[in-house]
Amino acid sequence: MYGVRLRKYAPCPMRRSNPSNLPAELNRFVGRDDEMRELRGLLTRFRLVTVVGVGGVGKSRLVLRAAATTEKRYCDGVRLAELAPLRDSGLLEQAVLDALGLTDHTRRSPREVLAEHLAGRRMLLVLDGFEHLVDECADLVRELLRRSPGLTVLAAARCPLRLDGEAVLPLAPLPDDDAVRLFTDRAAAVLPGARTPDGGPAEGGPADDASVRELCRRLDGIPLALELAAGRLPVLTAAQMLHRLDDRFRLLTGGTRGAPPRHQTLRTAIGWSHELCTPRERLLWARLSVFPGPFDLEAVEYVCGGPDLPADEVLDAVAGLVDRSVLVREETPAGVRHRMLDTVRAYGAEWLVALGDRERMRRRHRDWYMGLASWCELEWFSPRQAEVAVCAAGALPHLRAALELCLEDPEEAHLAQHLAATLWFCWVGCGRLAEGRHWLDRAVAADRGHDEARLRALWVLGYVAILQGDDTAALAALYECREGAARTGNALAGAYTTHRLGCLALLSDDMPRAEELLTRALSVYRELGELNSQVLMGQVELAMAKVFLGDAETAVALCREVREVCEDRGERWTRAYALYVLAYSAWTRGAYGEARELLGECIAVDHAFNDLVGLVLAVELLALVTAAEGDPAEAAVLQGTAVPMWEAVGLPLFGSGYFGAPRALCAQRAGEELGAERFRSCLAEGGALTLDAAVARALSGRPPLDRVPPGRVPPRRARPW
Repeated sequence: MYGVRLRKYAPCPMRRSNPSNLPAELNRFVGRDDEMRELRGLLTRFRLVTVVGVGGVGKSRLVLRAAATTEKRYCDGVRLAELAPLRDSGLLEQAVLDALGLTDHTRRSPREVLAEHLAGRRMLLVLDGFEHLVDECADLVRELLRRSPGLTVLAAARCPLRLDGEAVLPLAPLPDDDAVRLFTDRAAAVLPGARTPDGGPAEGGPADDASVRELCRRLDGIPLALELAAGRLPVLTAAQMLHRLDDRFRLLTGGTRGAPPRHQTLRTAIGWSHELCTPRERLLWARLSVFPGPFDLEAVEYVCGGPDLPADEVLDAVAGLVDRSVLVREETPAGVRHRMLDTVRAYGAEWLVALGDRERMRRRHRDWYMGLASWCELEWFSPRQAEVAVCAAGALPHLRAALELCLEDPEEAHLAQHLAATLWFCWVGCGRLAEGRHWLDRAVAADRGHDEARLRALWVLGYVAILQGDDTAALAALYECREGAARTGNALAGAYTTHRLGCLALLSDDMPRAEELLTRALSVYRELGELNSQVLMGQVELAMAKVFLGDAETAVALCREVREVCEDRGERWTRAYALYVLAYSAWTRGAYGEARELLGECIAVDHAFNDLVGLVLAVELLALVTAAEGDPAEAAVLQGTAVPMWEAVGLPLFGSGYFGAPRALCAQRAGEELGAERFRSCLAEGGALTLDAAVARALSGRPPLDRVPPGRVPPRRARPW
């Protein structure tokens, strides 16, 4: 039982995976010494610890600090799943998968993948902000703890999970002295000259004012309220803030009936921050509440602008909200973004409802991100492909909100079909098959009255289902799409359907059927003038069928053409698959150096796009090349690195027949030269590497040994082994 206390804890001798994804602290951690000691002690005795308290009391900061200071206890590191932005309970497991850095292409449920991944690991999983998903989260945590004896869960929310064996730590506001210390520290950050050379608050600064202690007492020591108050010091003294709390915001102190007094006080603190804003800043604050995640300025200008807030004044309003600590500026892989704390966003949302403008703003938000998705799809076939991948990943909270809004109204479900299909590159090219399947299934089930959007969603659904190994669902979607395309005369939808059926035949080892279907689809693409990453992928898939059938010359010609087009357009994702086929052909000719060079580029690109399908195929072919070069030990290590990749991709999908042949031949060659025991040892060495370490090992470019045996080039026949 997971609630049993842990009597003794031995530190881990080494790490086997990414240590953590905890965010760096942006300012000093102040106070909470007693709570920190108690929390760290609970983590040595319990496998589930939940810190609870009112909004703004500092739960998240405390658990993140505790996780960072206990990280060395966990061999497999600490991973943070921030659940506050998640609104769809159906994506809970996927959100935890994302936090763990896992990608899965199989038909297994995300929960099953999580349980299998965590089963043999000693890890601390931090769950933050799940109060709106408490029942679903409790069910997930219960199962993970039962199936993963080395897992510890540290949670932060406004309510506990109420599971057997859960240790609950209620977090109270800061005591008076710590509250003053926190206020003074934050004040020194916003007031020029308020810090001494050693970084502490200057003598005679804000902390010396008796009004500060009274203000901290009136704000009940709630950290968020104190930090908001400190942010007002450039324009108001502590005494002036006390006056405003007494007079101008008396109506805000009541709160809702039955609300805890401290929650009412927090509302007051946010309320007077709201009052200090200009009218346009308040309006922007309310409208920004429709953004569930970090956002950029262009999105704000489109969604929030209007006659009462001209676009050219939005920048100043954003700057004002940043100055008042309502917005937080952060650097992301996609560039500078701004975000709101959840409590601040909730306050703005209430004002937006009071203004009667919530639904209009939600639709403007949806329209912007539908446009962004269309732009991303177009730019995917361009030199900006990597930028598109980063952009889409950063926009996921907004794209989810857009999809959810479309699905709320049956009259707009066709928009969900259009959006879910437009994002095919995100689901397939960026390793998010499970989430793509979630939205495509819902969208297809919601509407049957819009042929064009539905047909597109159907063939994308078929594509995703094929890559998950769900042939039944894939065939159902593709057959419906084929019938609809014939009925409506939609030749393009028919071509994509034929293409995907050819892909299914390819993965089913039916090479003649794959060759026939892919050739037919490519012919229609040419007639219609269709050219994009998917069309080129169809040409690569045809080349795969050709090379597996022994026609290496045609396969090479097809892939060289793809490579030229990709280089002209700046496309990298499809190009990586073309390089795989060219490397395969080079291996059959005994051109091992050429094959290694091609595979190195292929692996780098697949890893950058988180495409585990392409990555694992390339790594296993590289292992075979390495064995042929005369280094069976390194070949076995490389083959071992592929084992955890296959766990995510699904071995039955690509693991037998033609695609599995490099693995079988490498195992035979390396096993014969190393012996069974050494071969297993090398496999285990590779399997213990993290994904990043495995890729680095593959790209290390170890030179072949001096004694390279003659290459055993297989004869040409239907199956080149």
